[in-house]
Amino acid sequence: MRGATIKDVAKSCGISVSTVSRVLNDRPDVNPATREKVQSAIRELAFVPNNSARNLVKTETANLAVIVRGFNNPFFARLLKAVETDVYNSGYAMVLHHIDSSADEIMAAAMLAAEKRLCGVMFMGGRFDYAPKELNMLSVPYVCVTYTNTFGSLADTDYASVAIDDYREAWRAVEYLYERGHRRIAAIVSGKADRSVSELRYRGYRDALLHFGIEPDEALVRESKDFSLAGGYRATQSLLESGADFTALFVIADTMAVAAIKALRDNGRRVPEDCSLISIDGLDISAYVDPVLTTLEQPAEDIAHAGVKLLIGLMEGTGGNAHSYFPAILREGGSVRELD
Repeated sequence: MRGATIKDVAKSCGISVSTVSRVLNDRPDVNPATREKVQSAIRELAFVPNNSARNLVKTETANLAVIVRGFNNPFFARLLKAVETDVYNSGYAMVLHHIDSSADEIMAAAMLAAEKRLCGVMFMGGRFDYAPKELNMLSVPYVCVTYTNTFGSLADTDYASVAIDDYREAWRAVEYLYERGHRRIAAIVSGKADRSVSELRYRGYRDALLHFGIEPDEALVRESKDFSLAGGYRATQSLLESGADFTALFVIADTMAVAAIKALRDNGRRVPEDCSLISIDGLDISAYVDPVLTTLEQPAEDIAHAGVKLLIGLMEGTGGNAHSYFPAILREGGSVRELD
């Protein structure tokens, strides 16, 4: 006959596994009456932790993993801080796993789930084109954070996500420039058709121009092939060397925008006097460049809180797959000027 498990204790008390785990770990954030109820159930069910309550919780039921795709995305650092706090406060242990941007996050999650006996996975960054067959190998609930399955074949009811609307925020960036008199608006993207956040932001840029009666000019668009400082600099340099005429530049990510400011200056173009510039992300570094970058800031804490809440709801059976979009917050700096 098998011994009682932490799940049995939770069921007996009519509470979540995470609450039982907080009692087992002697956490102070448990109602005294609930604590007594759990302790009583432990005695009645003859529940015996293996070595220690902490080890039992971590190995049997209370691990969730956060898989971060890409080592060099500074935005993820802000997300992780908030995610870690929420996970801890919910009574779970967090397993952090980084993979290269070219690695397969689904395979990594499946292997980690088997090795660590996970009860859930949060993907932080990932592909936008999953197929149902790929996700069959993953037997635990998961949430996509900072991205959606826009280019894939999953039904909306088959997965959960939390992100900004990348297409819409790119549109807003162009609208901001248009309202300040700019008509020749160039763009630096990672890729125009790479089935990623870059393609979404490029589409938003292009469709916004069309909406405002401006025919998109592909001579004003450069692809960096990545989101690095070096890539942003090279793409801006290429645009400037082409002799293209533009008064404003939309860069799809803050990191690339910081490099674009340097490229403009290295070529004798002042920001914003000779060229205005706007971006998306709201990284800390964007507030410390000269001029301060005007950017649409992703609400990292809101995204993190929603992602953890959604994942725990899926793990504990109190919620289902859903999709949350948070609006970016305009952070005006000094990199955009209004044309006369």
